[in-house]
Amino acid sequence: MAASGAPSRDLGIIAVVGFAHGTSHFFHLLLPALYPWLMPEFDLSFARIGLTMTAFFVVSGVGQAVAGFAVDRFGARQVLLAGVGLLGAGALVLAAANGFPALMLAAVLAGLGNAVFHPADFSILNRHVSQRRLGHAFSVHGLSGYLGWALAPVFLAGLAAWGGWRVAALGAAGLAAASLIALIAGRRWLPDAPTHSEDGQVRTSSFEFLKVGAVWLCFLFFFFLTLAFGAFQGFGVPLLQAHFGLSLPLAATGLTTFLLAGAGGMVIGGILASRSAGHENLIAIFLALAAGIAVLLALGLVPGWAAVPAFGAIGLCTGMAGPSRDILVRRAAAARFGAAAYGRIYGLVYSGLDAGLALSPLVFGPLMDVGAFATVLAIIAVLKILAVAAAVAASRSSLPAARPVTI
Repeated sequence: MAASGAPSRDLGIIAVVGFAHGTSHFFHLLLPALYPWLMPEFDLSFARIGLTMTAFFVVSGVGQAVAGFAVDRFGARQVLLAGVGLLGAGALVLAAANGFPALMLAAVLAGLGNAVFHPADFSILNRHVSQRRLGHAFSVHGLSGYLGWALAPVFLAGLAAWGGWRVAALGAAGLAAASLIALIAGRRWLPDAPTHSEDGQVRTSSFEFLKVGAVWLCFLFFFFLTLAFGAFQGFGVPLLQAHFGLSLPLAATGLTTFLLAGAGGMVIGGILASRSAGHENLIAIFLALAAGIAVLLALGLVPGWAAVPAFGAIGLCTGMAGPSRDILVRRAAAARFGAAAYGRIYGLVYSGLDAGLALSPLVFGPLMDVGAFATVLAIIAVLKILAVAAAVAASRSSLPAARPVTI
């Protein structure tokens, strides 16, 4: 159980971890934001440079599951410091890149760095933030991720337009350095030594959690949810242009609206999650609403002028489900094994997020190429319903009260 900490201590933990998490999301777009400069520089096609992001998310997804064990063995703060350092190293390699292999190396390093954040962040938040503020902590954590996504294109494209893409990459390395300094300066809030077994608690294998159905249901929840999210993030602009006849600036506004509404939804969802015990019900309501809007869009029942607000509504509903989903993982999976297994459980569960983002272009890209825009929206709706089903099933999984500790 999380300690009943003072408000100032909770605030410090949430702020430091949130800043680090925002940095990780910023690095999701390190390479994509610079595609307009990197492609002509190295004579690359969209297909080839897109391999850098495939590498990023594959490495991150596999790395998350491994990083979870490192968090439980060495402590979350130490692993988090290493992850931020790898992000900075990836940016420095990019700044010095002289060909496609160097771009791939930058993507792999950044992917390795990104892998540590969910198992480390949630281990820290669950163990050190007081129970009554966990909803707010998860809300800020999700919000910081959205803000990192929003900052990256503006920051990187602005620097690249002013001083070139190498300067932009150095600017990203500077952000990683600032995040590293924040973690070091805030170490008094993160005394996160490895968790050891305590007398009187049941001991179990380090891999015992793999036998728990709730863990895999939570993995599927994130996989379905981010598979749908990747369609909006990657193809939202051309989808609005082609399916609703919107201009490029207005379609781009639609994607921005989706992301900003998602950030606002995280804030609202944090308040609701702190006041409700039925987190699976909140998830079901909000994702079902998002799915319903997607169905209306797919059926052509939403006029073009309302498409952008509809995208915003989907983002808002998805964001509002965010804090409840994080508490769901804690209750349905991590609570069975206690603090000693937070890292490995969150690492495995959140690797579903990277799997969804990695697979999304492969699923929706061919459909976009053949103009099956309504099908894209229909699949998004189905994926959100599948996410609801996984969340409800995970919540209803019968878990024993005993809390074993790994050895």
